Amino acid sequence: MAEYSSILLEKAVDELAKLPGIGKKTALRLALHLLGEEKMVTDSLSQSLLNMRNNIVLCKKCYNISDSEHCSICSNPKRDNELLCVVADMRDVMAIERTGSFNGVYHVLGGVIDPINGISPNDLRIKELVDRSINEDIREIILALPATIEGDTTNYYIFKMLQHFQGQITAIAKGIAVGDALEFADEVTLGRSIANRMPFNR
Repeated sequence: MAEYSSILLEKAVDELAKLPGIGKKTALRLALHLLGEEKMVTDSLSQSLLNMRNNIVLCKKCYNISDSEHCSICSNPKRDNELLCVVADMRDVMAIERTGSFNGVYHVLGGVIDPINGISPNDLRIKELVDRSINEDIREIILALPATIEGDTTNYYIFKMLQHFQGQITAIAKGIAVGDALEFADEVTLGRSIANRMPFNR
């Protein structure tokens, strides 16, 4: 208590320090910065965070984050709906979109198969992907999962589940280093990996 001289400040610092990558010193600096700003600045930040938490939903088609029933990508008539990119989570969508090299749509699995951490195929949106492969007019499914053992396992499982699929199944090229998540890849490397994707076969 003596360190902060205010229980309210201490509580704010404790909450900020729970965020990833934010230590106590950074949390204190952020809290003091907000304390020194006009009240409207803090009010605006608080309201934005509340709106995000309470109003963002998952797109009913691709399961990316969205402000409405269908996300801006799925509802964009200029996107190629016959080209479907399968990713682990919403951060991968953002990473690929930053490259500007992909004009198709997405399917967000919600993770990868990871038995050690208790994540099985039933915990992911693989069934929904299979349903889309049957019910939608798709010519190519791109597997863009992390270059990890878990990502490779998930790729193989999906490939086996899509044996009925008459289109092409491809995987992004190995420009992504083994063990890397897509969100940490630079835009040029990730863009080339998508552009130079290869047929998936095992």
